[in-house]
Amino acid sequence: MQVLYTAQATATGGRDGRATSSDTVLDVALSTPKQLGGAGGEGTNPEQLFAAGYAACFLSAMKLVGGSLKTPLPATASVGAQVGIGPNGAGGFGLAVTLTVSTPGIDQAAAEAVVAKAHEVCPYSNATRGNVEVTIAVNPQ
Repeated sequence: MQVLYTAQATATGGRDGRATSSDTVLDVALSTPKQLGGAGGEGTNPEQLFAAGYAACFLSAMKLVGGSLKTPLPATASVGAQVGIGPNGAGGFGLAVTLTVSTPGIDQAAAEAVVAKAHEVCPYSNATRGNVEVTIAVNPQ
């Protein structure tokens, strides 16, 4: 693989610390959610960051694929991502992802074709395939 771009970020303090990108564009406080035994708080968490990244990347893959399939996406198309975390039964933790795709104005079959191909193209989908349970719901309206 020829690397075209490399992102770099550093976390300090773990789930109750801070994460900053090397160019400081990203600079966020981190807080452990109460559901994971933390205090909650004003900060974000790794699962929210992963959800945002996966949603944005998947929508970009859909736009790319939509163009090649002659199914352009409307400006109002969106991808919502839910990232769950829990014990994996082997002493560690695992993730589960649900992507909810909205493609207003595109019929169900065309939307599903774009989503299926985007799932093959998206780097997040490729990174999680076989490692993370990913469910995709397509809601054209």
